Amino acid sequence: MHAIGIDIGGTKIAGALVDELGTIIRADRVPSPAGDPREIEDAVVAMISGLAAGTDVCGAGVAAAGFIDAAQSTVYYAPNINWRNEPFRDKLESRLNIPVIIENDANAAGWAEFRYGAGRLFSDMVTLTIGTGVGGAIVANDRLFRGGFGAGAELGHLRLVPDGLPCGCGARGCIEQYGSGRALLRIAGELADAGGIGRGIALVREQNGSLTGTDVAKLLAEGDGGALAALRQLGTALGQACASLGAVLDPQIFVFGGGVAAAGDLLIEPIRSAYLEHLPARGFHPEAAFAVAELVNDAGVVGAADLARLHATGGN
Repeated sequence: MHAIGIDIGGTKIAGALVDELGTIIRADRVPSPAGDPREIEDAVVAMISGLAAGTDVCGAGVAAAGFIDAAQSTVYYAPNINWRNEPFRDKLESRLNIPVIIENDANAAGWAEFRYGAGRLFSDMVTLTIGTGVGGAIVANDRLFRGGFGAGAELGHLRLVPDGLPCGCGARGCIEQYGSGRALLRIAGELADAGGIGRGIALVREQNGSLTGTDVAKLLAEGDGGALAALRQLGTALGQACASLGAVLDPQIFVFGGGVAAAGDLLIEPIRSAYLEHLPARGFHPEAAFAVAELVNDAGVVGAADLARLHATGGN
């Protein structure tokens, strides 16, 4: 049974026709007109229509960053699009002849990892997407957790440091300020300013005029001590957060996606170490597994499609 997944990002809209095994049959991608909600609607309708042409499709799932209601219908708030209480599902279904669901993008990506990726052998999983910010998804007892109002699992905005760094959400000390790609650049910059182990970072910053994620990734690949120290600091913060999440959710596995997760074991090891150090009742509590996400850039469309399929068949 085929379904369509759409992933609306800040710069692109990606879409795919996906079978029940999570295999992408065909895909499409267009620039995202993020500043114009009507143009986004038109682009999504055109993409779904094109991907569905000549195929029996049971439904379409649309993933986007923001707060989505529990009915998978209305976008309460989207940070990158001027959507406020937007009835996006109704608008799409009025122009299409297939059922549609709307889902948070991190939830969709996490669900894809649970169904077809690093979490496929487990029933309880937490996903943290380490990109510019920190996204999250929770699967508990084989079901995607959305919360009472649909806006649950915003894990990047759990408080990690009381009265810590200010966050774009309006709070202070959120995980996102210590465990994101943006945080990694800040930490690397601080090490460069301090000299010593950060001399290599400082030299690259001086040569390029600024420091980018690509610069840090290259330094990590070269084994630069400062870049590795910055990543360890980031991983330690994420590991502490995982210990707190573990105390509440008791997942069998933590899965890490996003651009920073490309560092692989260099990221996972300090996360695991800090998690074990802060895990309540260590030695009397099973230890969760840690893994890097497997679906990478396809996770959003694959997860959105699978959630649409489950909705059509009365599943999750």
